[in-house]
Amino acid sequence: MDDFFVPMDTAAAITSLRQGQKPQWPTNAHTLEFARSLDNNTRFPRTLRKEFVVPTKAQLKRKTLTDDATTAAKASSSDDEGIYFCGNSLGLQPKAVGDYLNAYLKTWGSIAVGGHFTPMTHSPITPYQDLAGECARRMADIVGAAPSEIVAMNTLTINLHLMMAAFYKPTGKKHKIMCEWRPFPSDWYAIESQIEWHGLDPKKSMCLVKPDDGYLMTTENILKLIDEEADELALIMLPGIQYYSGQLLDIPTITAHARQRGIIIGWDLAHAAGNVELKLHDWEVDFACWCTYKYMNAGAGAIAGAFVHSKHGDNNHNVGLKGWYGHDKSSRFLMDNKFVPTPGAQGFQCSNPSIVDLTCLAGSLSVFQKTSMTDLRSRSLLLTAYAENLLTQIASRNIQNGDFPFQIISPSDPRFRGAQLSVLLQEDLMEDVSAALESNGVVCDKRKPGIIRVAPVPMYNTFEDVCRFMQIFEKALLPKGEE
Repeated sequence: MDDFFVPMDTAAAITSLRQGQKPQWPTNAHTLEFARSLDNNTRFPRTLRKEFVVPTKAQLKRKTLTDDATTAAKASSSDDEGIYFCGNSLGLQPKAVGDYLNAYLKTWGSIAVGGHFTPMTHSPITPYQDLAGECARRMADIVGAAPSEIVAMNTLTINLHLMMAAFYKPTGKKHKIMCEWRPFPSDWYAIESQIEWHGLDPKKSMCLVKPDDGYLMTTENILKLIDEEADELALIMLPGIQYYSGQLLDIPTITAHARQRGIIIGWDLAHAAGNVELKLHDWEVDFACWCTYKYMNAGAGAIAGAFVHSKHGDNNHNVGLKGWYGHDKSSRFLMDNKFVPTPGAQGFQCSNPSIVDLTCLAGSLSVFQKTSMTDLRSRSLLLTAYAENLLTQIASRNIQNGDFPFQIISPSDPRFRGAQLSVLLQEDLMEDVSAALESNGVVCDKRKPGIIRVAPVPMYNTFEDVCRFMQIFEKALLPKGEE
């Protein structure tokens, strides 16, 4: 019997992946027929692709918003759809966002300022005064926290600054901030400037965690460095998932170790929130920040999220910076200039949040209510493992001059990566491969030096997407004239 007719035991495969082991793939795993069999498997968490706007290949090339017959046409088959593996930079648009925005515009256009306080029947959005709290409630299960520990406000870097303003309290001896050796530039700038704000020298006050295994930072090395620097560490701030390698750090173990040493620890979860399972409250993380335009699909530059553990209270003891929207809404409009913090993390708000941004976030989070992070993670583990399996086969088939054309620098252990495989290409292949992917309707981003980040998002990507991508990618590796 052909392998295609022997269904893969997806439950066993996911169990293996959650234990750090790779599943067994049939010999025809590279075929579209096999990929479609996984997509049609009813015993496995299904894609929510129908909830999203998936661009066609023609639409990906458009230069104007004026439709013609090509850009207006709907995809007649999956071959017409683009392959979007860039959700780690900007998630696709949920269809619900349009409905939510229309409700906001209709509210604003009809009752104007009354939208702040007046509930509207048949509306998906709450009154404006309650919308940030509603978004916090919807993010609670995604990051493993109580709604009171979450606040939707500002953007990621601003929230990092606000959290460091609250929690980075350097003294003569304890002045260092531990961070990774190559954080995303915004994180580096934020940490650097916070140190400078206190009149300190970043070269002396930044404690860098460097990789000790290729591109990866091992937990053992991080714990050892914490022990070595404990007497001088005022704060630890690390990425949940490192943007370049795609490595998922061992957040609970590192957090517990920092807590044992009495060191405040915060996490940048830009690439982790909505991607992997988190338990911020149970792990006793002090604070965390994340953007919502990647795996939470709230739109470019969308309003961000922050977490402050309940043990730190409600900004009532000179913990952080104060602002009008951090004042409890029950007395906010008394205008008596006597600050009464909103209980929990929302007491750290400063400014009136953009209701347009909150509306987009609320719409995108409504899709998460149709699933769970457990199901999304299960689907993601198998989807990413499938991509890794096919990439490994492609590398083995395309050895040139004794060298593989690329290597996967993301962790091989599925427990320590999210929905991203970082593919490090040989230097002379990068531009040609990138151009070939783009011309074939594939969207995945480049991160210099030499990385193409392949990110099959479990919300809307399919196993067929992965299979079709691999066919295009392998062809792009061939020397010119051999395609």
